[in-house]
Amino acid sequence: MSVINVGQAVVLGVVEGVTEFLPVSSTGHLKITEGLMGIPVDDKSVVGFSAVIQVGAIAAVLLYFFKDIVRIVSAWFRGLLNREERQRHDYKFAWWVIYSTIPIVIVGLAAKPLIDGALGSLWVVAASLIVGSGVMWAADQMGRHKRGEDDTSFKDAMLVGCSQILALLFPGFSRSGATMSTALILDLDRVAATRLSFFLGIPALTGAGLYELKDALGAGVGAAPLAVGTVVSFVVAYASIAWLLKFVAKHSFNAFVIYRIVVGVALLGMLSAGALS
Repeated sequence: MSVINVGQAVVLGVVEGVTEFLPVSSTGHLKITEGLMGIPVDDKSVVGFSAVIQVGAIAAVLLYFFKDIVRIVSAWFRGLLNREERQRHDYKFAWWVIYSTIPIVIVGLAAKPLIDGALGSLWVVAASLIVGSGVMWAADQMGRHKRGEDDTSFKDAMLVGCSQILALLFPGFSRSGATMSTALILDLDRVAATRLSFFLGIPALTGAGLYELKDALGAGVGAAPLAVGTVVSFVVAYASIAWLLKFVAKHSFNAFVIYRIVVGVALLGMLSAGALS
């Protein structure tokens, strides 16, 4: 029998779709939801399931930013053949996305036993939610929000890309939260920081989902729950992306900071009381 049924897959797909790109930690919310539903959060197939349904959210990004992605990829291919094209920002940006993904791939492969084991604890999730909130609040206050997307540089991409490692090692910190916070510290405006977070997440999250697929299918999760969770994640994530870009254009990240603290404190309370293990 599958350790996750279709009904649970729907719930987890909704949670993934809503939280993947909001700076609140999709991994943390998935683990909390799994714990509440009695699903073993440290089961190898469950960890794999969580990574695979992220591909649905990534597909939503690919569709939402399709024109931008085609423009960037086209510029990259043109630049490979034409020296003049290599001076264009889109060509350079394509390489920056590739380069900035390398560190998280290396750390992810090297630290996988820890990520799947001790670092996957709900205690770590709770602490990371709270600590990450402080980082996000400080970054939003420190940043001068004066640089747009066209002002990004190789240094920006590498620093923001490397910040994804924080979320990888400390589920609950939030990949979006880490990348957006780093971009804000580098003085990018909130919309540019959010879009950069989206683009840099595409290769990392897609690669993780494909890598974990064998574990999810081979160790206890059926094909039906995987397919349902991925499709639900895609639909919900598309709506979440559209909402987030509109929200950050006019608001600070304070609402997310408060929400994360509330969830982190509540999780600590449930763990201390034995309501979750």
